Amino acid sequence: MQGVRESRAGAGTSKVPRPRADALRNRERILAAARETFVEHGADTPFDEIARRAGVGNATLYRHFPDRATLVHHVVLYVMGRVAVHAEQALAEEPDAFAALVRFTHAAADERIGALCPMLSGDFDREHPELLAARTALEEAVEVLVTAGQEAGLLRTDVAVGDLMVALAQLSRPLPGTDCFDADRFVHRHLQVFLDGLRAPARSELPGAAATLDDLRRRAM
Repeated sequence: MQGVRESRAGAGTSKVPRPRADALRNRERILAAARETFVEHGADTPFDEIARRAGVGNATLYRHFPDRATLVHHVVLYVMGRVAVHAEQALAEEPDAFAALVRFTHAAADERIGALCPMLSGDFDREHPELLAARTALEEAVEVLVTAGQEAGLLRTDVAVGDLMVALAQLSRPLPGTDCFDADRFVHRHLQVFLDGLRAPARSELPGAAATLDDLRRRAM
């Protein structure tokens, strides 16, 4: 009986098995492939195409993401999380705050952050706790980056985090009807023109007021 009790006690305290390395790799590949297809074709892209690009079978895709709403939710979290990490790493590793801002902006464009906008429409749950936490982490990371640039006198003071995020979303998102040319080849070029306009001292007076994070939140509701 004592052996049975010990066996049951051990079973009750056993840890939940961690996902296997190959399962984690498949999940990452699916999210990356879904992000790319959503950019190119929208969130209604067939699962068959996403699985093909990820190099996995349909069963593997459905095992990780049983429906489209779940996949879209996790693609948004995936992009937000990666962009926040880029902001933190850039500030920690670059020689000055403006160099960090430049590195972050180009990295965020490569993560396809502009593709999030169309996915946040319809019945997407904007108030999901996971999404709110990811958004807060991203906003805080970018706000630290912008503040550091302004305090160092390298970034003009009449802009705010919202200005950066709006411009980044607009400049990195393919426009409808642009199949006649490869829009991706212009993204980093146009982002750099925008970034040069953020340098201090300012060479012009901007119309209107700076876009804050509160402005973005109100418009997203």
